[in-house]
Parts: sequence; C-alpha cells; structure tokens
Amino acid sequence: MRLALIVMSFIILWIGNTTEVSGQTTDIARIEYTYFPQADSDNSFRRFRSFVNIPLKLNDKGAYLIPGVEYRNVNFKYEDNENFNTYKLDRFHSFKGNLAYTFKLSEDWRFAAEAGVKIASNLTTDEVIDDDFIYEGSVYFVKIKEDERYVEPWRLILGLNYSTTTGFPFPLPIVNYYKRFHPNWSYTVGTPKSNLKHYFNDKHAIQTFVTLDGFFANIQENFRVQTPENGIAESISMTIVLSGVGYEYNFTDHISFYTYAGYTLRNDIRLRDKDMDDLYTINKSNTFYARGGLKFSIL
Repeated sequence: MRLALIVMSFIILWIGNTTEVSGQTTDIARIEYTYFPQADSDNSFRRFRSFVNIPLKLNDKGAYLIPGVEYRNVNFKYEDNENFNTYKLDRFHSFKGNLAYTFKLSEDWRFAAEAGVKIASNLTTDEVIDDDFIYEGSVYFVKIKEDERYVEPWRLILGLNYSTTTGFPFPLPIVNYYKRFHPNWSYTVGTPKSNLKHYFNDKHAIQTFVTLDGFFANIQENFRVQTPENGIAESISMTIVLSGVGYEYNFTDHISFYTYAGYTLRNDIRLRDKDMDDLYTINKSNTFYARGGLKFSIL
C-alpha cells in the first residue's frame, strides 16, 4: 500500500500547457462539471470532463505502467454580436489517451515519464483532420518524505512538460511542493495550483486556492476575422487564473464529492491564427467560476 501511495501521488499526469492545465492528482477516476458566465457579455462556458487511469504493476521494485483516457465536452455559449459567424464555435470535444511509466530511483526519489495524444476540435466536418491532433510529453522527478504521523508529510515535484499547443519550441518547467504540516492542515505551493487546506475530520475539508484552468481546440472550418490584420481563425484558446474556496466530502476513504467556487484573476479567451499568434480577443473580463464533481482517489 505504501508503494501505491507513492506512485499515485504524482503519476496521474495532468500537467498541461498554459491553455489547458490541471494539477498533479492522486485520482484514479473523476467526473466533473464546470460553469462560469462571461462578465459584460451574454456568453457562458460549460464543461463536462471525465477520466480514468489504470496503474499496472510491472515488478516488485516499484515499476508501474499507467495507461489513461480522458474526455472533455466544452459548450461555449457565444452570444456576442460579431462580424463573423459564431454558431460553429459552440461545441468542442477533446479525447485524450496517455501512457505513463514510473520507477524508483532511490528510497526517496522516483522518476516518471508520460506521453499522450489528444484530439481537440469542434468537429464540424464530422471527421478528424490532422490539425485536430495535439501531442504532449512530460518527465518528472519526485521526492516524498514520510513519517509515522502522516501519509505524506511533504512532496517535491520537479518536471518538464511539452505540448504542441503552447507556441514554445521547448519544454516548460513544473515545480510543485506539498506539505502536511499539521494533522488538520496542509499547503501546496507551485504550478499549476497553490492552496491551503484544513481537514475538519476524515469526512470534511475546505481549502483556499489559486490555480490555472482553460482549454485549447482546433477550428476545423477556418474563417476570416475582420480585424486590422484580417487574419484567419484556426484555433481557440482560453487561459484562466482563478482563486476561490473549495469543499470536499468523503463518502468513503476513496470516493469523494467536491465543489469549488471563486473568481477569475485572468480570463482570456482568444482566437488564434495558424502560427498560434493571438488574432482576436473574445473576452477577458473577470467573472464568477464554479466547479464540482465526484472522484475516486488512491488517498
């Protein structure tokens, strides 16, 4: 069990790029719904998300192979009056398959690598095209120190992540530090999420947090946007920095309900051209944010 806790404390690899980011998580499976309206606009954003990861033990020395699949359905209610047709921008789908491998470097250190391919698109042609594919890869070095009081008193994650949607020809760094400094308190500092969490008991916990969220998708039927550049929109991206409070209720040791509510510190939705350059800003007004779901976790 101790080995499984170490493995799953970092190997569910959801360290995305600047347009679609989630955090390191110990979750095996999750079902989640996100909603937030767009301030100063009739637009709104809704997202359904689900995933499952399956750890497969390779040997008795701590090596695991972990395949995973994820599906996201984004409903973007684009109601603003524009000089281009928006009806084909209301629904985006994302299908992802990934494979991770991890093994122990020493008693405290562990290495993990992950590669994945994603299809993210509005799928208006009812078929998948080359531009719908996104390729991702990550490597991590993780150090975890345990003691008899807590499951994981502290954890350090150092890594690099590369995605074909970031617009950067090099990997981006990942740094994350977790500390359970009291039976009722823990904190996390780093990317993509920082939080302070209070555990009332085995059933109830609350947290304050700052985190990143967002999405990126290809637009299959490209269109011209009337701007000074008169560019062609080929993809859409949303980058969000948000803060708020969250609540978790544990039905069992491994099944939990969670809900988060907050306000965006940055809310940036843009159309991009073929070179991944910003072409048109749809909305960047800060707004209310809400998210909730069920998760099955190893911890």
